[in-house]
Amino acid sequence: MAYDIVLGLAFGYLLGSIPFGLLITRAAGLGDVRNIGSGNIGATNVLRTGNKSLAAATLLLDALKGTAAVLIASHFAPEVGPWAGLGAFLGHLFPVWLGFKGGKGVATYLGVLIALAWQVALIFAVVWLAVAFLFRYSSLAALTAAVVVPIALYVLSTPEIAGLFALMSLIVIIKHRANIARLLAGTEGKIGAKE
Repeated sequence: MAYDIVLGLAFGYLLGSIPFGLLITRAAGLGDVRNIGSGNIGATNVLRTGNKSLAAATLLLDALKGTAAVLIASHFAPEVGPWAGLGAFLGHLFPVWLGFKGGKGVATYLGVLIALAWQVALIFAVVWLAVAFLFRYSSLAALTAAVVVPIALYVLSTPEIAGLFALMSLIVIIKHRANIARLLAGTEGKIGAKE
């Protein structure tokens, strides 16, 4: 079992470490997305290039690598699926190919959630969209949704997955510490704003 978990984590990590935001923007001739905005490789920073379709593609692919990791691993060993999802999440955050400097993991987090508890993924999406619509801050929307998810999972009687997502949510919050400081200072960039 421990061997299977290690394999699942490694498989998920390799899949999650594919830097789609960087690959997509380079392929589109927009250069290195790490040189603009927040320097992040995720969809929110890709949106700062002004290309909404590339940002949407980044969001979709970053989510799908989380979903795919869980589903593929679960096909071989159902109990390993969540571990592969955690691996994909960590791979996105700390990709070996980019000196362990990746994204903030929100899309991949959502992708893992879709595979493990799609009903709660809908709750995540509703919370994210509501907060983003009201306040226009992607980071605030992500942080709020990440706090709600483990609670929703626990209430819906999936405590084993709730624990996994509590850990992942904590990591999301830590990765957003600079955003939290900017939100408190009133200097955080709003959705769609070029920096």
